[in-house]
Amino acid sequence: MDQVLETNRLLLRRIRPTDGSFLCTILQNREVMYAWDHAFSDQEVADWIQENLMRYDRDGYSYWTVVEKASNSPVGVCGLIAEQADQESYVGIGYIFQKRVWGQGYAFESATACVEYAAYVLHCKEVTAQIRPDNIPSRRVAEKLGMVVRKAFIRIDGGKAVPHLLYGRTL
Repeated sequence: MDQVLETNRLLLRRIRPTDGSFLCTILQNREVMYAWDHAFSDQEVADWIQENLMRYDRDGYSYWTVVEKASNSPVGVCGLIAEQADQESYVGIGYIFQKRVWGQGYAFESATACVEYAAYVLHCKEVTAQIRPDNIPSRRVAEKLGMVVRKAFIRIDGGKAVPHLLYGRTL
């Protein structure tokens, strides 16, 4: 089944290979992708889609396309990701949205549904979020979800050491 979650205003469904042009509007926007230090190339977008499709098979979850019900248009991605921090494994939550919908509460609304999915479907004991210290909007979403900073750590992104905070919430 394609649809995974539903909220009052949003549907979350599996990413499709045909989502490429939509995903480019997010992943190739330097302002949106500032936490990654670069906008993605066409090949990086294609690789990102394939990685998420592989995660569905391997983990049973990953980022999902977030569709606004009112317009039936995709507005972002949000989901759960098997990830590591300091060689420890976590189920993390991530969210990336088109700039035009920033401030409308979609990150919090979709992330809340993902936290519930982690608790009640995956039976996770904790959910985390890896956030750069200067990414204040993402930190606010994590804090609104009831997460607190568990630790600071260095994550290697593209061969570069990048400071991150590990937010967590016991479920």
